[in-house]
Amino acid sequence: MQGGFSKNIDPKSAIELLKSPEGGEIVVLDVRTPEEFALGHLRGAVNIDYYSKDFAAKLAGLDKTRPYLVYCRTGNRSAEAVRIMRQIGFEQLFNLEGGILEWQEDVYLEQ
Repeated sequence: MQGGFSKNIDPKSAIELLKSPEGGEIVVLDVRTPEEFALGHLRGAVNIDYYSKDFAAKLAGLDKTRPYLVYCRTGNRSAEAVRIMRQIGFEQLFNLEGGILEWQEDVYLEQ
């Protein structure tokens, strides 16, 4: 398997990571549908629908050297997205355990 590392991360740790000095480098990737995204998402999140036919192609167009915090509704789609991203060479990946439903702090949510 290619890529650097991937790690499951709980919401509290994700908030700490985003607030850290390196937090500004992290790309927040929401892999839910555009309809789910429109209902509310983490601040600054990029939306790429896991179910879209060109999902892998859209991922391939992203900067593989940047760290990514990937999330969905419950953590299932994001875990699979992280697996795909590792296979195509992404270096630093964090999967938000429990997805947006487990997100405990609304400080990073946008409606």
